[in-house]
Parts: sequence; structure tokens; C-alpha cells
Amino acid sequence: MSVPIFDIETPVGVISDTHGKLRDEALTMLEGCALIVHLGDVGGKEEDQAILERLGELAPLYSVRGNIDTPQWAERLPMTQNLIVNGWRLHLVHNIADFTSDTPCDAVLHGHSHKPRNEWHDGRLLFNPGSAGKRRFKLPITLGKLWAGERGLRGAILHLPL
Repeated sequence: MSVPIFDIETPVGVISDTHGKLRDEALTMLEGCALIVHLGDVGGKEEDQAILERLGELAPLYSVRGNIDTPQWAERLPMTQNLIVNGWRLHLVHNIADFTSDTPCDAVLHGHSHKPRNEWHDGRLLFNPGSAGKRRFKLPITLGKLWAGERGLRGAILHLPL
């Protein structure tokens, strides 16, 4: 399978764990992104596929399957996805426990825990945008943006203004 390659000037929007809820605030914050990735747990109902359709109206969309993505529409979602953005290799996976360290990549974009993460480890960016859907425990409602360019690879966790 060939790896999609993007040469873009604006950030990559990174969203995860919507769990059937796509907030207007998230859509507003993702406007202007050249590419959007959804890192799984879109939702467990048939109508939740509309979340991906709506995100895809904003920019090209790539998504991976999460553990609650069980309806028939979710069967088309891969468990992992690789992208190249401005020469940077991004690996998408829902649960970081499913990532194998020999995967050639510069960044691992993951979800599942609902806990935002933006840190470098062993030469790789580990980036979890947190959850943009239903609140879990006392964790914040967040999404992320990722910039990939000549000056490096950097991410930001953005809190939704609720």
C-alpha cells in the first residue's frame, strides 16, 4: 500500500475520541487545516459516521479505527495509517499500546487515553490530542494541531472554549 504524501503550508488538525459527539467548537478550531486526522473512537452508532463526513468537508481526512468503532461503516477504517507530511513520517494508531517501536516514523499520533500528550521520546514525537468528544472523568476537552516543516515538527494541544 502506498503512503499518502502531502506538501502543505498550514497545520494538520488532529482529533480523537469524539465518541459520537462532534462539537461546533472543534469544527471552528479545525478550519484552515490542510489535512485532518481522526485517531479513532469516532463512535459506536451507525449515525456516528457523519462525524467523519463532516470533518472531511473541511480538509482531506485520514482516520484509524478505535476500540468503540464497531458499526459496519467502521470496518473500512484501518487499524494504523502512515502519512508523509512535508517529508515527516507520521504514524497514526488509536492505542499507543498497539504501536511497535520498529515502525519507521518521526511521530506517533495516538488517542485512546483521552489524556493530551505532546512530548519527544527516543527521537520521536508522541502526540495525543486528548478527547474532543464527551468529557471523561475530569480530563479536558481538547484537540491538537501539528506543524511539519523545515524548522521541525511541533505540536500544540488546544483546549476547546466551552
